[in-house]
Amino acid sequence: MHAVALGDQEAFASVYDAVAGSVLGVARAVLRDQAQSEEVAQEVLVEVWRTAPRYRPERGTAINWILTLAHRRAVDRVRSVEAAAARDTKAALLEHQPAYDEVTEQVETRLEQEQVRRCLRTLTELQRQAVTLAYYRGLTYREVAKALALPLGTVKTRLRDGLIRLRDCLGVTA
Repeated sequence: MHAVALGDQEAFASVYDAVAGSVLGVARAVLRDQAQSEEVAQEVLVEVWRTAPRYRPERGTAINWILTLAHRRAVDRVRSVEAAAARDTKAALLEHQPAYDEVTEQVETRLEQEQVRRCLRTLTELQRQAVTLAYYRGLTYREVAKALALPLGTVKTRLRDGLIRLRDCLGVTA
């Protein structure tokens, strides 16, 4: 490793031949993907060539130092791939969010429904019956008149008066 640190290409070729298989094995054990393992092994061996002056024999053998570099680089690759997948998933979810806030929409709908119920309670019993039959059950004026046993004109008047009171109670203009 001392010769590699000094830039000796033949020494590096010897180190390469001695450790390339082990480096690839460590990378494959972590990554479980042949192509990614080969890339990581190549990166590690280039790193060995560039950083050989950092190797300290008193801290361990050269093979252990190189395999530690390989393991760290493989773990970094796994983390990088996982982070990219998480970013892609998050981006996909952001793109898939509805154009409106469903919770807000539900709350507003419930508030409006409660306001209509409150306003319906302000109508007379006959107006409330006529409005309920016409607008909640979908009956025609004639069908409402028949259901309430009232003349058609009376039903139309009750509906009109009931709708005017609802409009005023709800604060609708126009």
